[in-house]
Amino acid sequence: MKDYVRHIESVEKEKYDKYVKSVTPTTSMPKNVMNAFFVGGAICLLGQIINNVVMNFGVDKLTASGWTNVVLIGLTVLLTGLNIYSKIGKYGGAGALVPITGFANSVVAPALEYKVEGQVFGIGCKIFTIAGPVILYGIFSSWCLGILYWITLTI
Repeated sequence: MKDYVRHIESVEKEKYDKYVKSVTPTTSMPKNVMNAFFVGGAICLLGQIINNVVMNFGVDKLTASGWTNVVLIGLTVLLTGLNIYSKIGKYGGAGALVPITGFANSVVAPALEYKVEGQVFGIGCKIFTIAGPVILYGIFSSWCLGILYWITLTI
């Protein structure tokens, strides 16, 4: 009886494995890396173009960098609101998520998704669900590194 049960279990496991393999999407690592490279590069190229245009108006480099960030964040918010940035992110993967545009998208997307629940319990509570941990651990790690830097200066 035990052998029969083992046989049935192995047949069921094979069926399940076959089913999982059939419904699991296949991905190509080289293709994903190239997509991320080109999308991230395109975002950075756009940022450089914006920076150069702003500097051509006689603005200093530091102020031009600030304006570049503002314009990139504004474009990301607009594209997120129009449901275009999610398609860019799906195609470009980390190339769309790593630059400042990905961070802006991670703040705006939950706000749009939960706006139907109201200003406080929707947008207010959910706006930092994705970006919150990034902010928290970014500040915490900066604080830790600052303490280590201070200790090394005082020694």
